[in-house]
Amino acid sequence: MLRKLYDWVFSLARSKHATPALAVVSFAESSVFPIPPDVMLGPMILARPERAYFYAGVCTVASVLGAMLGYAIGYFLTDIGMMILSWLGKADTFEASKALFQQYGAWVILVKGLTPIPFKLITIASGVFQFNFLLFVLLCAITRGGRFYAEAWVLKKFGPVVLEQVEKRLALWTVIGLIVLVGAFAAIKLL
Repeated sequence: MLRKLYDWVFSLARSKHATPALAVVSFAESSVFPIPPDVMLGPMILARPERAYFYAGVCTVASVLGAMLGYAIGYFLTDIGMMILSWLGKADTFEASKALFQQYGAWVILVKGLTPIPFKLITIASGVFQFNFLLFVLLCAITRGGRFYAEAWVLKKFGPVVLEQVEKRLALWTVIGLIVLVGAFAAIKLL
């Protein structure tokens, strides 16, 4: 079963619809969608390493555009923004987050944009707290671009070797991946 799923993911990563799907997921993840684009970006780069930086560029541009939508949700539709933050379990920390944004807003955007923490938390909160929009867009481009281009570089450079090991020990790497995924979700809940 794992082998079929693995083969399906890589066939999808090579399909003609992969790039538009990557753009849609990257856009949506920055404002409303819970799945990070890395789950598509990684296999796409491994399937076609010569297009690694192109895919990182698509991810970056779409993510920044999605971040602008997230900002607009927080700024213009504050009630909906607060509902989304509440749904993500972060509305109860509103006052503490507001104080953090007022003092360290740029650093919050830069650091959180590099992590697996859902970026929509930052984009919507930036709008709710009326963070400077132009600075917000610039910081999103820096942090998201840094993340996706670094991922592209690592996967392009080390991906073929890692891919060979994954294919030899698919079950072991699946368990490791699940442990990392559960750990990331646990870390998000604790933050």
